[in-house]
Amino acid sequence: MDSIIEQLKKEISGFKAEIAEEKIGTVIGLADGIATATGLADVASMEMVEFDDGAIGVALNLEEGKVGIMVLGEYRGIFEGMKVKALGRILDVPVGEEMIGRVVDPLGMPKDGKDLKTKQTYPMERVAPGVITRKSVHQPVQTGLKSIDAMVPVGRGQRELIIGDRQTGKTAVAIDTILNQKGQGMTCIYVAIGQKESKIAQIVARLEKAGAMEYTIVVSASASESAALNFLAPYAGCAMGEFFMDKGKDALIIYDDLSKHAVSYRQISLLLKRPPGREAYPGDVFYLHSRLLERSAKLNEDNGGGSLTALPIIETQGNDVSAYIPTNVISITDGQIYLESNLFNKGFRPAINVGLSVSRVGGAAQIKAMKKVAGSLRLDLAQFRELEAFTQFGSDLDEETQNRLELGKRIEKLLIQLQYSPMPVSQQVVQIYSATNGLMSDVIVEYISNFAEGLSEYIEQNNPELLKLINEKGEFDEKWEDGLKKSIDDYKSIADKSWFVEK
Repeated sequence: MDSIIEQLKKEISGFKAEIAEEKIGTVIGLADGIATATGLADVASMEMVEFDDGAIGVALNLEEGKVGIMVLGEYRGIFEGMKVKALGRILDVPVGEEMIGRVVDPLGMPKDGKDLKTKQTYPMERVAPGVITRKSVHQPVQTGLKSIDAMVPVGRGQRELIIGDRQTGKTAVAIDTILNQKGQGMTCIYVAIGQKESKIAQIVARLEKAGAMEYTIVVSASASESAALNFLAPYAGCAMGEFFMDKGKDALIIYDDLSKHAVSYRQISLLLKRPPGREAYPGDVFYLHSRLLERSAKLNEDNGGGSLTALPIIETQGNDVSAYIPTNVISITDGQIYLESNLFNKGFRPAINVGLSVSRVGGAAQIKAMKKVAGSLRLDLAQFRELEAFTQFGSDLDEETQNRLELGKRIEKLLIQLQYSPMPVSQQVVQIYSATNGLMSDVIVEYISNFAEGLSEYIEQNNPELLKLINEKGEFDEKWEDGLKKSIDDYKSIADKSWFVEK
């Protein structure tokens, strides 16, 4: 007994009471994943909070006497009167090399059934790099698509919008761009916002099949998940990309798509009782996307020289690019690739409308060889589309107009490219040079694709120096042109004779 008393005295004498301060509030309302709480007087905007049932939330609305909280994930266990505790840290997401090859949710939790251990976190919301820390776009992001690399080139650090109706190949353009980054030293992040789980699974399977998951992170917020996770997904993906940019590396991020992102934000805002504006979107929906896309940049050498290139996707309704969200994002980005449903249905894929597509800064990043061969391509194609519409009336045509039509038909046929088959830029230069310089004028239009494919294989096997020069120097000289013309003549002598116009 004496030993027990001595032990108790010893414990009591060594006891030190520690005072821990916790900010505790009470839930006073809940509606569709938005909780309202009182008592959290010192909570900060975007600060994380924890409910008694373990659910995590983010403080969004800071009003007098109450706080509007967006619940992340499952919210059905929360009820009025439940306690909620402020965690004292702004919403962040795990980042790092360990994320590469993984499928994660917007909170950085794995969705592919494997463990994920990271050492670092980044806040989801960060101030964009300032003008002093940036450098103008000067290095290309090769998409592997002839019509984009030739006419609407994208540079590292650029924001190029992909816009069009549903089912016009917007995601296909983005996935082809990821596939083409193999061996280019680029880390890719694909952010799926409000997509079907089955579609996301198909994209991941396609990336794995092509070996692209070795340099890709997939951030998945599917249509079945809450509006809160759909809203946070692009910011989480952007933070993951910024990690690589800060390390002096190059990253490419695809937001698929920001139309659904705006809809999820509208849902959250209306539940938070923020006043609706045009089309019921809140007044800050422009700021929503501008603060996200401004974070893409090419940093100068003093700041590591890294880059984050953004390819946001926007879905239009009935080809209406003048709607609210499309015009918002067009004004934020450095150009747009406009995909038209009429061209898609005609079989011209990727269905790029050259009249409405533009790259405002990408021209500075385009390699000299491509700039040289594709200089007249946009004009030739635009003139062809005008003439094609005019000649439907069946009027007699002079020789020059007929020549322009024939050239346009061959260029259009050449630019058609199958999905999941991106092409090295050197092969693109060879094919486009052949078309724009009349070296395919004797090939029947229906066989242009066969001829171009065969020519690429022939040059790769018999004259690889031509391709090597483009890959290494990015430009060519007269000697290169003479060598290419000779290779084309040699190939024509062994090609299928049925491909050519009878003389």
